[in-house]
Amino acid sequence: MFSILVVEDDTALNCMLCARLKQAQYRTCSAFDGEEALSLLEREHIDLVICDVMMPRMDGYTLTMALREAQNSVPVLMITAKNQMEDMERGFRVGTDDYMVKPIRLRELLLRVEALLRRAQLVNKKRLSMRGTTLDYEELSVRTGQSVVYLPPKEFYLLFKLLNHPGKIFTRQELLDEIWGMNADTDIRNVDAHVKKLRRKFGDNPDFSIQTVRGLGYKAVFNQEGRP
Repeated sequence: MFSILVVEDDTALNCMLCARLKQAQYRTCSAFDGEEALSLLEREHIDLVICDVMMPRMDGYTLTMALREAQNSVPVLMITAKNQMEDMERGFRVGTDDYMVKPIRLRELLLRVEALLRRAQLVNKKRLSMRGTTLDYEELSVRTGQSVVYLPPKEFYLLFKLLNHPGKIFTRQELLDEIWGMNADTDIRNVDAHVKKLRRKFGDNPDFSIQTVRGLGYKAVFNQEGRP
């Protein structure tokens, strides 16, 4: 069971978020300012942090910055009453992973939480191997025999996502939301463009291929000789 820390000084909203997360089968912890959150993070294993921006003693920006300076890569979903681009930019610069503006739509919150947790699980796995091919998440590299290809981040994340779930069909929208983010200023044609680039680079790879599922999206398939 994933553990989620809700950092929100509005007691009613904190309780409501925790209650909804518990209904979705998450374990929750509460803190009401950044300092309390840091103290709790030292004692508890937390998989994701949902934090408000404006809080007493330590705000959400400072909390996120403190986590990143301590090399803590826990995903952070920032919540704010502000809808200014400057505030959003500041949040991403200090290290937040996603951003929502109040009033919070709980269904959307759960979708974002699921996406962030899936992404974090991929990062934690670091490497993915299929007989002669290895993907390294830290290097953004694909090694096949003596050949090494270094990919741009979005191409690598897309390939890693598909190969981590061989045979599973992902719609273009699912891939767009997870790899580019739900607020990304792009469309599903960008997914198609990145798949074409990957096919050009790995069309002759003996271990895997990316297949189009007409009307749905894409899936990765391990070639017979490339199965683990």
